[in-house]
Amino acid sequence: MDAPRLSLFCLALCLVAGPAPAAFTSRAGTPPRKIVLATVLAEFSGPLAGRLQLAGVLIDDAARTAAGQHAVGGLDLMVFPEFTFATGSTGAATEQAVPLEGPVLELLGAKAREHHTWIIAPMTLREADRISNAAVLINRSGVVAGIYRKTHPICDDRGVFEGGVTPGTAYPVFDCDFGRLGILICWDMNYAEAWDTFAVAGAEIVALPSASPQTLRPMAEALRHHYYVVTSTPKDNATIFDPIGRSVAQVVVKPGVAVQQIDLAYAILHWSETLHEGRALTDRFGRKAGYLYSEREDTGVFWSNDPQRSIGSMIHELGLREMPEYVDAMDEAARKSNALVRETPSRGK
Repeated sequence: MDAPRLSLFCLALCLVAGPAPAAFTSRAGTPPRKIVLATVLAEFSGPLAGRLQLAGVLIDDAARTAAGQHAVGGLDLMVFPEFTFATGSTGAATEQAVPLEGPVLELLGAKAREHHTWIIAPMTLREADRISNAAVLINRSGVVAGIYRKTHPICDDRGVFEGGVTPGTAYPVFDCDFGRLGILICWDMNYAEAWDTFAVAGAEIVALPSASPQTLRPMAEALRHHYYVVTSTPKDNATIFDPIGRSVAQVVVKPGVAVQQIDLAYAILHWSETLHEGRALTDRFGRKAGYLYSEREDTGVFWSNDPQRSIGSMIHELGLREMPEYVDAMDEAARKSNALVRETPSRGK
């Protein structure tokens, strides 16, 4: 099987292997909710001081890029790879672990305040009662807003998890000032329960700090649940996937950052005779409507650039329907048709 067909086959397996996605809830009915995301492709190694120095440089780079690309606002969320902050030791987790209080929080808290951004800081975290493979969420004020602890760390033949970490037990969704955020770490991505939990809880972005640069699984889950997924890794790529599974920003040269503005008040529209690959909206509303449409996928993500008007009101004015809504309508029509066939007496005998 050649590579493109294998990729499509794997993507199909990802989409059908898990439970059905959560019921569709439109995000198109509110005014624009534009935010700027940044993700990191970098290998963090050696002592903690060097890791902190590199992290500071990358945050500054992302903030500078965000300010240059987007006139309104600046950086809103910065995501780092798994194991970014550790002692640099090659020993057990007890030797790699660092406390949150001290140099890590001092540097990241200062950068969060300086650039008025949220930061996801993955680290081998030393806590009072355990060591965790954790992702610490720091808010714009430099304060810890929450901690996600990897639920599925890798277990060796002795039953030891990643050199001595304690697995987490939950998939929290964090309420940030820009939206609802879920976090997974690396191997967690292989568990449909995690992605499904976020969808049911209304997550709008899922951050995936990882040691693995996989794209098929994050792509598939973004498509299946219609939320944004942001990966950050030490090799190959770090990518932002939109709610139809498409890569909208990617960095492949390390160390580096990818910065992308998104709008969390979006609509997903499939091809129709009246949509004209998105031109119907710009013909009617001009620059007040924005979109990225894929002719290959016959689908696009649409948003409003008018602070006083939602993208939902625009598409309804044109008589269009969001793709998940359209799928539900087709399912209902099929059910009614099948019921009618069953109720109609057969003829010919």
